[in-house]
Amino acid sequence: MPEITRFYGIVIQIHFNREHNPPHFHAIYGDKEGAFSIKTLEMLYGNLSNKAQALVKEWAKQYQKELMQIWDTKQLKKLQPLE
Repeated sequence: MPEITRFYGIVIQIHFNREHNPPHFHAIYGDKEGAFSIKTLEMLYGNLSNKAQALVKEWAKQYQKELMQIWDTKQLKKLQPLE
């Protein structure tokens, strides 16, 4: 899975397979993982802690448009980490 960014030990990745609808990205933190909807930023499934989810959502809110563009075009683009 291509990596988009990483921050605070959280790795953000995205699949380019259209069969993985709705549009989403993955966040991995140690042995925990969550899939997040690009449209709503809600965790679709996974076992990330509430704190990790909050960090991921804070980051994704800044890059929601870019995430949707990556999903639609299937062109990987590195995004800045959460600071």
